[in-house]
Amino acid sequence: MAGPGGRRGGAGLPPWRDGLPRLAGGAEDRFPGYDVLNQLDTWDDVTAAVVVARLAPCGPLQFFTVSEERAGRALADRLLAQEDEPRVPVLEMIDARLAAGQTDGWHYDNLPTDALAWRVSLVALDEDAREFYQHGFGELDIDTQKELLETIRTTEDDWRGLPATRVWGLWMRYACAAFYAHPWAWNEIGFGGPAYPRGYKNAGLDKREPWEVAEHDAINPVAWGARLEAARERHR
Repeated sequence: MAGPGGRRGGAGLPPWRDGLPRLAGGAEDRFPGYDVLNQLDTWDDVTAAVVVARLAPCGPLQFFTVSEERAGRALADRLLAQEDEPRVPVLEMIDARLAAGQTDGWHYDNLPTDALAWRVSLVALDEDAREFYQHGFGELDIDTQKELLETIRTTEDDWRGLPATRVWGLWMRYACAAFYAHPWAWNEIGFGGPAYPRGYKNAGLDKREPWEVAEHDAINPVAWGARLEAARERHR
């Protein structure tokens, strides 16, 4: 049976456009009013099913323990500056990957495998928090969590028996992969989605497809980042 726009409804997909949790860009956001899900009817069934599955309600965690969840949830929120609802369910997405053994297929020789490295590093994060602040990491206020994480990020040697730079890279790699796989994050960066099988026709700098939205108040993040790092170096 054809769905809206003349496309077939794929097996296991919810009715198109009905009941999907949406988060379009607001008037002051970088891409105001943009919602990649408006293109849902143009995707093939397999592609649409993959994207829609990322919007489904999350079940209970399968990999992380209760204590690991508390530390891990706070860690994911701080790494991605998700301070308020609604949040992209980053920890749930990481948990699903680790439970299924879906790693990147490699790990540094001075770190355990990814699953074990996550467990060990979250325990270490809680140990740091309890040693310096007498509470688990997930129980600390946001500013204190940021302060502790900044100490780890700028550590060049081992941290709790683990190479700090490798641990930081592990956390960021998984957190960013999860966050930017979610349609809400696509709205935030103006990403047009898979556009399959339609494809893109207006390739090139500053060119947009008809469904894309012009960027509001654009800034150059590279220049801003360079200034930030220079300021940090001056205050070391």
